[in-house]
Amino acid sequence: MLTLVTNDDGLFAPGIAALAEALRSLGDVSVVAPATEQSGMGHAITFLTPLTAKEIFDGDRSRGWAVDGSPADAVKLGISEFCPRRPDLVVSGINSGLNAGINVLYSGTVAAAIEGAFFGITSIAVSLEWDEHANYTRAAEIAIDVIRGLLARKPVPGSLFNINIPTRALHGPAELRVVPMSVSRYGEAFERRVDPRGRAYYWATNEPPPPPSPLESDVTALAAGAVTLTPLDYDLTHRAGLDDLAAGQWRIG
Repeated sequence: MLTLVTNDDGLFAPGIAALAEALRSLGDVSVVAPATEQSGMGHAITFLTPLTAKEIFDGDRSRGWAVDGSPADAVKLGISEFCPRRPDLVVSGINSGLNAGINVLYSGTVAAAIEGAFFGITSIAVSLEWDEHANYTRAAEIAIDVIRGLLARKPVPGSLFNINIPTRALHGPAELRVVPMSVSRYGEAFERRVDPRGRAYYWATNEPPPPPSPLESDVTALAAGAVTLTPLDYDLTHRAGLDDLAAGQWRIG
């Protein structure tokens, strides 16, 4: 089995190194990632300018390919140009910071996994709660356990999954909960400041999620210290709305 490993924190981030090493227990690994941090890029792609890429080495050992572009760019180039054969699996992470709730829609980590799913390849995003002294090795061990369980269930090619690991799960036995993505709004406030030249600027406050709702989601499960697994779908069509709009006659012109 060949796994393409990528991220949005950049090729030199500790999370991708730990994840790539752990994934070698499943088979061959190719690493293709952005050259620099691309957090919050979502599913941006580069098409107005050419992309450059360089293979980076640690001594004689290849660390992977550094792409001067977005996470989605890295996956597209990895599959098309740098992997020795078509990957069987795409894994994006380990991100430094959770990608739960509506952050899924902004996340470059998740976008890289979505890009893999576009190619019909089972793809997984992995994120760890931010900690300045994060134990990525332990997080990778947990992620591999979940990934093994997913693969044992033989998901349909092109399936897409999101894994989040809270810091609490790194210490002692970890619990896994399969939960939906929360769509509660948060982190929308800005603090207005003034620079030395009297110009106003605005800094996002990144407020924490609202108090947990009675309905379990990735946000509530993570707050309880559980590892979360969420199946995702990139088809944004609102099916009920589609049927409603299609009913009756339309007159235009």
